[in-house]
Amino acid sequence: MSEEFGSDYITITDDEGNAFELEHLDTFEHGDDLYMVFLPADMDEKDENYGLIILKVIEENGEEILTTIDDDLELETVYNAYMKMLFEAEEGLAASGEDAVLPEDDE
Repeated sequence: MSEEFGSDYITITDDEGNAFELEHLDTFEHGDDLYMVFLPADMDEKDENYGLIILKVIEENGEEILTTIDDDLELETVYNAYMKMLFEAEEGLAASGEDAVLPEDDE
């Protein structure tokens, strides 16, 4: 049996019962909250709605669940914090002379 390492995928269902497959990119803390960053796994990259999806991790009845961020200011703040973290990590790699490791494209 071979083990393959790569991206993690989850399927989420919205309130209307529609299922979406998401590729998990990152998990990070901002303030006292935990967020997870995804890309749509089943959407064409050229689609105008394609882009990062940031969901908030909350605890409900002792179980962690993912929820959308309905507050536009919170979403903008969290998005900007995540992008800043990415750019700082990229600058750190450049300063150390290391190359960023990017996932392989299977196409």
